[in-house]
Parts: sequence; structure tokens; C-alpha cells
Amino acid sequence: MGLALGGRPAAAFADRLMMPVSNDTLLRVVRRRTEQPRDKLAIIGIDDFAFRRGQRYGTIVCDLERRRPVTLLPDREQATSQAWLANHPSIMTVARDRGGGYGEAIAKALPHADQVADRWHLMENASRAFLDAVSKSMRQIRKTVGSTIIDPKLFTYAERLQYEGYLRRQETNEAILELSKQGVPIKQIVKRTGHSRKLVRSVLRGQRSDMFRVRQSSLEEWLPWLDGRWDQGARNASALWREMRKKGFRGQIGVVSEWARRRRLAERADQSALARTPSARSIARLMTLARDDLSKSDAVLIAAIESNVPDLVTARTLIDDFQQMIRSKAVAKLSAWLEGAKASLVGSFANGVEKDIAAVRNAIISPWSNGQTEGQITKLKLIKRQMYGRAKIDLLQARLVGAT
Repeated sequence: MGLALGGRPAAAFADRLMMPVSNDTLLRVVRRRTEQPRDKLAIIGIDDFAFRRGQRYGTIVCDLERRRPVTLLPDREQATSQAWLANHPSIMTVARDRGGGYGEAIAKALPHADQVADRWHLMENASRAFLDAVSKSMRQIRKTVGSTIIDPKLFTYAERLQYEGYLRRQETNEAILELSKQGVPIKQIVKRTGHSRKLVRSVLRGQRSDMFRVRQSSLEEWLPWLDGRWDQGARNASALWREMRKKGFRGQIGVVSEWARRRRLAERADQSALARTPSARSIARLMTLARDDLSKSDAVLIAAIESNVPDLVTARTLIDDFQQMIRSKAVAKLSAWLEGAKASLVGSFANGVEKDIAAVRNAIISPWSNGQTEGQITKLKLIKRQMYGRAKIDLLQARLVGAT
């Protein structure tokens, strides 16, 4: 019961079975049951997990052949992992994520072992690289969409706050970019500006240039109909909303009222509409959807971006080719892909793949992956939350490793 439920829940259940026992006694019994697996290890997965997210982490090692966790390490330091790996020379294959720490530990402790990068992380990193490419191209995209002229008189209160925040961010961005142009390394930029390393890297990657937090509107497919009714003289938002409800619209009246208010403001300012550029994330999503799945307005937008920002189309093609390479296990295409990708907007991702080329090749051709390890981490999280406040590594080890 202690292995299955933990301390307090097991004590409550034991009491119902007329076997009264304290939760401390149960946990002492669980600790005595801890038993390390003695099988020789050949193929393992290694990854980190959080004791407390953002503050303290540990390491889990899994036997991929027997589909079971082997041990938990108290931290994710390279020296700790390296020492444990060095005591298991029988290991021939190690699946891991793309973090550098475990890769270096494996290379030093088990130079004969094959490293396998996790395929899911490769796919996710590729998608993130395309999003970064879109973020870097937002200035060109705004010129294409025609949103370079901003009239603050047309903003709502929330948009005005966002715009003021954008202007503050621009001052910070320009200061960081100026230092970068002078050849100052990231570490020195962090010291000089006082900003975090994460913020500096996001600026240099073009990830802080979005002006508004744009969300997909429920009115998107109704805009042509609304424009037509507006031109016919229907200016009452409530009446328009009631007509739309009869035709199947499920949104609230406030959405239509906001649209009508915008139209009136735009007409007073002698503009046909308030030009808005979607966020980088929205553009990245639209560019990776099939053209048949796009609305007419989205298709026109994406066609304009593709014709005016060809480098972005090249980046999308490269990312599609990389992900297809992993799905089809076409490792022979990897070298040619690297040559083409280095000079593109996803060059940073390509350089990372090249540095980890052996593990990436193995990820494409190997049947092993770190998916099992991720599943064991999910189980570990459940046990940790069940023992909130007492989830120390010895109890986690007993319940996760000893129980299996």
C-alpha cells in the first residue's frame, strides 16, 4: 500500500481495512523496500526532471530494453551523470535530449557508446527555428502588409497599453542590437545592460518585435458579409448581431460592437480600416497550413508575404524537408540539407544540428528514442505530487524504481 499510495493515503486506506498504521511507519517500510536493478544495462535513456520547476532538478535513467527506470540522480550536473555512467561500461546506446550537458558526460564516460538525439525534440526545435525566422522577418512583413503607419487615435485602451509597451521594448532592443553590431558578446551585453541572458538572446533572435498580441477573431469568416451590410447602411451593431445569430454566428454581441466601433473610428480618420499585422506565431501557423485550409483573407495575406519575403519561403521549405527526413528516415539527405540551411534564416538551427551531427544521424536511423524516458518522468511527476512536501529522492527512488 505504501508503494502504491504513499504515506497518508495508504494510512487512511489501511485504517479502513482495520489495519491501523501511521504514515511514517509506511514510509519507513517503503524505504526498506528500495532495491536497485542488477541487470546489465546496454541501452538507456537519460533526461532531467524538476524537483521544483525553475529551481532544482534531478536526473532519471531508464532501461529502454526492459522499459523500466533504473535510478534517480540528485541533480543534473555533468559531473554527477558522468560518474554514474562511468560505473556502467556495458552501456552501448544512450538516448537523450539535445541539451549539451548529458552529451558531454556520455562522450567522456562512455566514448564507445552511440548517442541518440530525441526525435520529438528535433521536430519541436525545427518548428521553433521557423518561428524564430518569422520573428526576424517581421519588419519586412509589416511593410508587405502595409502596417508601418500607426495611428494611436484608432487604438482601444488595451491596444494603447500594448503599443506603449512596444515603444519601451524598442528602446531596449535598439540598445542591445547596437552593442551586438559592435561585436560585444552576449555575456558582456548582459553585464552592461543589466538584462537577463534570455531577454538578450530573444532580442538578437528577433523574438521581441511583435507590436500587438493578435488573436484569431470569431468574426474572421463574417467580415465580407459585415462589410457588405455596412455599405448598405446597416450601422446598428445589435441589429447586425441578431441577423448573424439567425445565420449561425455563435459569438457574443460585444465582438460585433467592437468591430462597428472600429469602423466608425476608421471612417472618421478617413481610412478604410485599421491595418493590423498578425503576430509572428500566427503567421508561422498560417504559413505551415495547407492552402486549402486557409480562409480567403488568410490566403491573400500569406501569398503577399511569400512573394515579398522569399527568404521566409526558403526557411519553411528547409524545415519541411528536415521534418520529412526524420519521418522517412532518409539520413542520406542530411549533409545536403545542412549545406543549404546554413546560409538561410534557420542557419542557427542548422549549426546546432551540425554540432550534434552523430546523435542526429542516429536519431534518424535508430529504433530507439527518449519517448520512454519522458513517459517515466510523467509517472514520476504523479508520484511526486502525491507526496507533496515529502517527495525526497530516496522516497521517489523507492516508489518509482523499487516498485517496478
